[in-house]
Amino acid sequence: MSERTESPLRVRRAPAPGGSRRSGLYGSEAGANTARAGTAEVVGTFVLVLAGTAVASAGATGSPAPYDLLAVVLAFGLALAALAAALGHVSGCHLNPAVTLGLAATGRFPWRAVPVYLVCQLGGAVLASLATWAFYGERARELTGLAATVPAPGVSDGRALLVEAVITFVLVLVVISVATDERAPAAAAPLAVGATLAVCVALAAPLTGGAVNPARAFGPALVSGTWDSFWVYAVGPVVGGVLAAVLYDRVLGRAEAPSED
Repeated sequence: MSERTESPLRVRRAPAPGGSRRSGLYGSEAGANTARAGTAEVVGTFVLVLAGTAVASAGATGSPAPYDLLAVVLAFGLALAALAAALGHVSGCHLNPAVTLGLAATGRFPWRAVPVYLVCQLGGAVLASLATWAFYGERARELTGLAATVPAPGVSDGRALLVEAVITFVLVLVVISVATDERAPAAAAPLAVGATLAVCVALAAPLTGGAVNPARAFGPALVSGTWDSFWVYAVGPVVGGVLAAVLYDRVLGRAEAPSED
């Protein structure tokens, strides 16, 4: 009896949408136990959004410490790295509708579980904004809209849309590459995605606030009533995320063994 050997370049790819099992991010089983996974998405999104928006609100109000942009960038990046390590095996630690929709669009995540993830992500972000409001009071809501993301003065909606699409493209590309491909070192995945989010926020914050995530934009917008150009933060990240997922699925993630001439 002969044994079949697999190429070391084999990519961990999701079965077709009709398959019964799918390999999710960080070794999770995509779409399995939606109640448990949904809970993880609520908690994870809550912590992620709270980390960044609370630090941003503290900096804007000068209480209790005058944090600057670097503190906000580190808060978002370190929070995502920690959450990916802690919750990645439970739900895939999407924490972002752009990640969920990008995975679903390429067959790496079941569409039946998408509504659960989206509702949980948006709900976690709203809870985080309520917590930021409770922490820093009405002054934070009035001065910063609880760190709501809006285009900077002089930045048009079109330019803001482009910025949000590009930075989310980068984030989702890294997430999918390090968290689904067997060729990537698994231990480095949480650090890689956290560092990428930090870079993306640092790059875009002066222009758009650096949402990189429709849920992160939705929570503060709803709780503070700051809906200026919200469509930019709903559409841009989703477009960028889906494009990144398609690119990796169709081009970058396809590895074939070298042909023998």
